[in-house]
Amino acid sequence: MSAATTAPRAVGASSTARRPTPARVLASEWTKVVSLRSPWWTAAVTVVVGGVITYLSAQASSGDPGFQPIDSLSSGLMLAQLGPLVLGVLVGGGDFRTGAFRSTYTTVPRRWPVLVAQSLAVAGFALGIAVLTTAACVVGILPAAASRDLPVDLTADDAPALVLGMVLFLVGLALLGHALGALLRRTVPALVTALSLVMILPIVLMMASDPLVAGGDPASLAAPAQGAAPTVVGTVNVLLPGTAGGLLTTSASSGPMDGSPDLGPVGGGLVLAAWIAVLLVAAAVRLRTRDVR
Repeated sequence: MSAATTAPRAVGASSTARRPTPARVLASEWTKVVSLRSPWWTAAVTVVVGGVITYLSAQASSGDPGFQPIDSLSSGLMLAQLGPLVLGVLVGGGDFRTGAFRSTYTTVPRRWPVLVAQSLAVAGFALGIAVLTTAACVVGILPAAASRDLPVDLTADDAPALVLGMVLFLVGLALLGHALGALLRRTVPALVTALSLVMILPIVLMMASDPLVAGGDPASLAAPAQGAAPTVVGTVNVLLPGTAGGLLTTSASSGPMDGSPDLGPVGGGLVLAAWIAVLLVAAAVRLRTRDVR
């Protein structure tokens, strides 16, 4: 009798121990990220590119009479932003590309906890990339600052907000890429969509709002109007995730872009966060309501 009654308890205890708790799901998704080589290569390239581009930009600007080293701090993100974006897409669509989603969602049939855990893993890894890239950008402006005997004080004026904004911008792009990868489930379409939203469309809209294209006075190119009323094209542009997120890397006193509403760094960050939230919710709904294939 004792053997018969204790055996089911042992089986139940073993089943409970193997239950996919949130902590175990998160640990599994984190292991997936750090065990691959592509995230580490992406991180290394992002840090190097951010530092090098910032160095070159600061050196090119150091000859200007009004040169301020902090003004060049975020210039390296012009290309470095691609790294976290690609990282997010690769992780978001990775399980569907390799077929690992079958075993993942068999173990976690509710599915959405996997998406949450994956998002946290991407955010954690991207945070490390963002901090290192921002540090590389700081190092990149030091030679130009030293050549002009200018101090680099990261605690004065808008510098702390700028540094924080750079970190948040890179983490946000990684989450945006992850959301698109999880929603579209294909790496190439997700990557094309991400690049279009972050880099291609903003450039196209900026060209469309050019005074020459709009038929305005060519002289306005030399002296653009300040405080111009927002236009439809300018409003759409600033509401794109790449443009809005880029406001995080600007000073609050710099003012809005011509023809765009004045969102400021906080408003830009909120727009980027809204894009991420909407895309993640859409990905979660698709996971719950449609077959995973």
